[in-house]
Amino acid sequence: MPVVALVVDDSMLIRYTVCRFLEERGFAVESATNGLEALQILERVHPNLIVTDMQMPKMSGSELITALKKNPETDTIPIIIVAGRASGFDEKEKRANFAIYKDIDIQGQLEKALDAVMGKSYGQGAGK
Repeated sequence: MPVVALVVDDSMLIRYTVCRFLEERGFAVESATNGLEALQILERVHPNLIVTDMQMPKMSGSELITALKKNPETDTIPIIIVAGRASGFDEKEKRANFAIYKDIDIQGQLEKALDAVMGKSYGQGAGK
């Protein structure tokens, strides 16, 4: 059974970058543009990892995390926040497992985040 990641970000560029990064490391990837879409996907998919932006239309990353933590089926899924450095979300949001900044070497940070939340084996993907 493939390891599944759900990537939630309203920025097409960030979503594409994160999805490609995870696919290169063997993840099957689902993506959503906001928290509401993510919750719809979670009705049919149970991911092993969720990577989410914090500032999105319709439902923010914080609201999504609240919904995930309230549901026993999703409350233990590791969460990586992708946030703009100026947003300050990484300081306030303690329910996520890791926070990275979308404005600095996103792939290098994703590597560290994956190692931290999924174990070292995921960081050693294709092209390494």
